[in-house]
Amino acid sequence: MAAIAPFSLLRNCASSTARTFVSVKPACIVSSSTLLPLPQLSRRLQFHARATNNEEAAARAAAVNADSGAPTIFDKIIAKEIPSNIVYEDEKVIAFRDIDPRAPVHVLVIPKFRDGLTQLGKAEARHGEILGQLLYAAKIVAEKEGILDGFRVVINNGPEACQSVYHLHLHVLGGRQMKWPPG
Repeated sequence: MAAIAPFSLLRNCASSTARTFVSVKPACIVSSSTLLPLPQLSRRLQFHARATNNEEAAARAAAVNADSGAPTIFDKIIAKEIPSNIVYEDEKVIAFRDIDPRAPVHVLVIPKFRDGLTQLGKAEARHGEILGQLLYAAKIVAEKEGILDGFRVVINNGPEACQSVYHLHLHVLGGRQMKWPPG
């Protein structure tokens, strides 16, 4: 059997891998003499697609009742009806750990009073003070969590951004290298 140059193997693997993302077929890796299929990669891609679709469906469902005025899960956390792991609290905001963290540190910061702020897109000039307080609270959370040197603040606005709770909230994420672009 003729020897195959390593570059040739890499090129073959790269072209096969490119097809993987289009058709969700197994990828390959280069070993010393052959290409080996990795069916786990396609399962991971299928799981990611399923999880993304579930998140999108939940966001669309939540948007239907966005401005109903009904209490949200966050209102119940503020009222201490639902337990949470509170990281920071003052008279205007409360910050607690996300139950489905996307980073080693994932804390939600919310205003204690919605006052029409179901999402950032509903903000008015009168909300300027609380918006500033939310960002300042995010800084305090980052400091308390030891991630002040590198953290991200995310606000999902509406169903296209997968907002699933219509009570304005900031995600403070850190504890790992944040990649760009997000999403």
